[in-house]
Amino acid sequence: MNKMSPKVIEVNVLKDYKLLLKFETNEQKTFDVKPYLQYEVFKPINNLDEFKNVYIEFGTVCWKCGADLSRDTLYIKSYEYDKAIEM
Repeated sequence: MNKMSPKVIEVNVLKDYKLLLKFETNEQKTFDVKPYLQYEVFKPINNLDEFKNVYIEFGTVCWKCGADLSRDTLYIKSYEYDKAIEM
């Protein structure tokens, strides 16, 4: 049986289309959304105002346009948050 990645419990927008994610494990990680902006479902969040309207639903991040990312993608593809670099 595969174990699911931890749920996102908090999300904050960082500069340059990055998200600061806090997981239920209390880990804080950075996720770069830029590589996904080329896909049709993510086109609306190329607008920074739309991007900033990110919210959490069922332990993952979503946007009103219907774009979302799986918990596995968020956890596996994110990296340790470094406040000095990211802010």
